[in-house]
Amino acid sequence: MSSTFKQLKRAALRSLKAVGAFRVAQGSGWRRRRLLILAYHGVSLDDEHVWDGSMYLSPELFRSRMRMLQKTGATVLPLGEAVERMYADDLPERSVALTFDDGVYDFAARAFPVIREFGFPVTLYLTTFYSGFNRPVFDGFASYLLWKGRGARLDLKALTGEARELDLSTEGARREAHAALRLFARARGLSAEEKDELLVSLAKRLRVDDEELISKRLLHILKPSEVRALAEAGVDVQLHTHRHRTPMNRELFRREIEDNRAAIREMTGQETTHFCYPSGVYHAEFLPWLEELGVVSATTCDTGYASRESGRLLLPRLLDVSSLAPIEFEGWLTGLSAALPRRRESGGSREANAYGADAARADAWKA
Repeated sequence: MSSTFKQLKRAALRSLKAVGAFRVAQGSGWRRRRLLILAYHGVSLDDEHVWDGSMYLSPELFRSRMRMLQKTGATVLPLGEAVERMYADDLPERSVALTFDDGVYDFAARAFPVIREFGFPVTLYLTTFYSGFNRPVFDGFASYLLWKGRGARLDLKALTGEARELDLSTEGARREAHAALRLFARARGLSAEEKDELLVSLAKRLRVDDEELISKRLLHILKPSEVRALAEAGVDVQLHTHRHRTPMNRELFRREIEDNRAAIREMTGQETTHFCYPSGVYHAEFLPWLEELGVVSATTCDTGYASRESGRLLLPRLLDVSSLAPIEFEGWLTGLSAALPRRRESGGSREANAYGADAARADAWKA
């Protein structure tokens, strides 16, 4: 979205709020019949929000979002209850559900203490492979290391055998290096342990202290004991696939859900019936497969409010990002943002663009 478009939108929202339109919208029947499912990925342990503001919020910004929920009188419901009440046309005013994707350690360290302080229920969509292999997730950590070492020149030959040197001071070069590392790992079929060794080698060549970053548990998935403690504290832990991928093969897809479900059951003792598509990638073929597996709701990364007209397995959400201004966030809570024009998501539908740029993170969790 262009800077000019965003400025115009924010100005329009401020004007609408000044004349009382926010109060009218949030008390309307239209808003009462709709559920705003908020989607989050991470709250920074260190500087992750500076590295990637589309995935991470600063702790201060996240707290301000929770304060805004409270200030505007939002009714924050558990996801399962919210979905059922939505289809029963029984939602309270200004209904919201909180969801976190992936299950990164910062959820326990930064996000949940704030959520619990405000007394809000929350759903954690947990991908489980890296929970047992408690090291940094390869794809995300490789990108983060390249950003941390952005003052360096990287000779790929020592890492991938490719005779190419990149100046990491530019974002484009960092993307090239990241793509080369991912391609190398995939082409060689590297195991999780071998990918971890590659990360250590990368950090060494960039002169980045990876041991310090690892000691902070940046980009680590929660350990089983931590997941268990969160579940006991009231966190609703739900499905996000075992290896953060959604194969087009039915049996492989079923395996992802079944392995994920079994791992969560072992950690929490609870059954799981709600699902979130990794990286927002979905296909029509997935819907009957999810139904066969007893999944009763599935959320996407498509932007919007959920309503009775929404398919249970294609529920839209609002991905809260660092660049979303407070007035825009409030506009979404009231319902007024639905009346304003939005730029179409690049690449069209998630089905049509299933393996485009937005899906690049899918390899982050692969075994």
